[in-house]
Parts: sequence; structure tokens; C-alpha cells
Amino acid sequence: MKILVLNCGSSSLKYQLINMENEEVLASGKYERIGEDEAFITHKVNGNKIEIKHPAKTHDEAIDFTLKQLLNPEYKVIDSLDEISAIGHRLVHGGEKINQSVVITDEVINVLKECIDLAPLHNPAGIIGIEACQKVMPGKPMVGVFDTAFHQTIPKERYIYPIPYEYYKKYGIRKYGFHGTSHMYVSQRLAEIVGKKIEDLKIVTCHLGQGSSICAIEGGKSVDTSMGLTPLAGIPMVTRSGDLDPSVVTFMMKKENLSAEEVENILNKKSGVQGISGLAPDFREIESASYGNNERAKIAMEKFKYEIASFIAKYGVAMNGIDYIVFTGGVGENQINIRRGICEKLEFMGVKLDVEANNMRGEEKEISANDSKIKVYVVPTNEELMIAKETERLVK
Repeated sequence: MKILVLNCGSSSLKYQLINMENEEVLASGKYERIGEDEAFITHKVNGNKIEIKHPAKTHDEAIDFTLKQLLNPEYKVIDSLDEISAIGHRLVHGGEKINQSVVITDEVINVLKECIDLAPLHNPAGIIGIEACQKVMPGKPMVGVFDTAFHQTIPKERYIYPIPYEYYKKYGIRKYGFHGTSHMYVSQRLAEIVGKKIEDLKIVTCHLGQGSSICAIEGGKSVDTSMGLTPLAGIPMVTRSGDLDPSVVTFMMKKENLSAEEVENILNKKSGVQGISGLAPDFREIESASYGNNERAKIAMEKFKYEIASFIAKYGVAMNGIDYIVFTGGVGENQINIRRGICEKLEFMGVKLDVEANNMRGEEKEISANDSKIKVYVVPTNEELMIAKETERLVK
């Protein structure tokens, strides 16, 4: 079975074609600047990267041109579109109505529309991608894998906010959590690596990247996570603030005469470790500066590591213990000193790092010492494969 995995943005399209017999990625790529004359696709196949400028005014046109690359005789991947068994869509917000991956129906599309207020940047793009596929490949089965679905197992006392209950009932204001596909993948993969049933494990997964979130996974189910109503909550990220005193928002609005949109933009795009350091929104640059004389960069990185360690410790309370800590995402997989700094703050819990084992990037590997009470692993995430697996499972 060959599964086409799509991740639609407002002006972009990421894709992978995966052969599920051996989980091989047959082709992958990204269409950028959709809607503009300068639109282009970067197509990767057989170790080659091909960049093609091709105007695509709509996602329909982008998907149609992408499919033609899969059939292109120069670097042909498949002989016919009939070889594609199904399409898996990465979707963001299903609210409280969708608590697992689902076959896409009109009802699912309606839920996506209902949740646009909760994910105004992502849900419209997801709908566009689904409707484009319906036009270009009519009748092809499609599955939606939602970022929020994995976290629908969080107990109510943990997802409810201590504000008047009427706002939860009227507007659905509560913790939803994100990065669910990544947290699900790395926790399941860890169980495979260690040869244990996931139902018996207490795992904290740390998805650290441009956006970052921590998740407590007990028995294979999310029981708490750091992101909330939106991906702004939790730990400080590259440009997102993470958790802060709610009065900071109203204080800034009054002092600077800011609108709700303006302060939201500041908290999402000008805060986090970039906001503290004053440097470019690049984790590598900020971390590198923290080793020199840049005091603000040092504070930013220390804040980042402290908050992550604090959430991990907190999730020991949520699960009454921790068996494994897993690092994933661009930062979690590659930033050696950040992993070490976080683990050093958890020594009181019995976490001991093997410094030599930790001295690597992007490998699937245990990095804790033999006598560490809590085992620590790096597991590179693979959200596309998780989407493909869920799509295969539901289509079968």
C-alpha cells in the first residue's frame, strides 16, 4: 500500500509518498508561495533534489502539479495514480468532537470549520487541502490525523481553566494541546526500542523545536501536556512566550496602547528566547551566543532549560513517577548541551546522563547512564510516517 501524506499551509504544501510495505519514502517535497506567480516546488526523489518554478494559483493546481511529478518519466515514482491507495492529511484542531484519527467525511469537514476560531491559521488550510484532493483525486479515501486528538484523553481537571465555567461551555476555552502526532509516534517508537508494552510505561516526551511542547504519556495515553488553548502556552519557545502571568497581557495593552491583535503578535512572534536575547529567531545562534559574553542569551537559554525541567518534574506528579524521558524535534534531537543542561536539573529525581552517549545528533539512542533511575532517549520524530500508519490502519 502506498500512502500520500499531505500537510497544507495557507500558501504551502508539504508531501511524502510512503510505501507502507517497507516504510520507504518514495518521494517528498514542498510547494511554496502558492497563489503567487513565483510559486515553486522542491521535489526530492532517489536522493536528488529538483526545484521547479511553476505558477500555482490554488492548492488544486499545486496538488495536480505535484502528482504529475510523481508520474514524471524522468524520475518516475509510480506508473499510475491508482497506485496511491489513500491520502493522509495532517490536520490541527478537531476541538472536543474528534478524539482520534478519522476517515474524512462531510461531518469531519464541518468540525474543521467549527474549530476555525481555535486554529485560524491552520484549519482553513487543512480544509483547502482536503477539498483540493477531492477535486484532483475524486473518490480516493482520505484520513485526517489531528494534532489535538491525542490529547483528548487528558482528565478534565487538568484541561479545564480556572475561569468562569460559562466560557468553557460557550466558546470551548480549555487546554487542547498540540504536537500530538509527534508525541504519539515517539512514545510508540520508544516502546518498540525498549521491547516493552506501552501500556506499562510512564513516558515524558519533549518535542523541542521552533515550537515546543512537553507531554506526559501514561499507558500510551496523553494525561497532560504543556500547550493549551493555543500553541502559545507552555515553555518559552523561539519566538513564543509560553506561560506567563495573564495580567502581563493587559498591562502591556494599557501601557503601550496595544490592540488584542498587536499583543497577540508580540507574544507569538517577538517573545520567547528571541525576545529575551534580542537576537535573530534562530536557536543555534542564540545558544552559540550564550557561551560567550552575551548575558541576555545566557538568561534566555537558562530559562528555556529550567522551564522544560520543571514541566518534566511536574509530570512525575501527573503519572506518580516517570520511567522514560524522550527528546525529539529539531532542538531535542540535535542540541547536545541543551539536553545535558535539562538532565542536570533533574539529577534530584535520579536522572544521570552518559555524557559520551549524549555527544551525538539526530540518532535514535539511549543517552542516560546505566545507573540512571529514569532512562533518557533521543528518538527522531516522524510525523509523516505516523500519519501514514494511521491512514493505513483506518483504510484497511
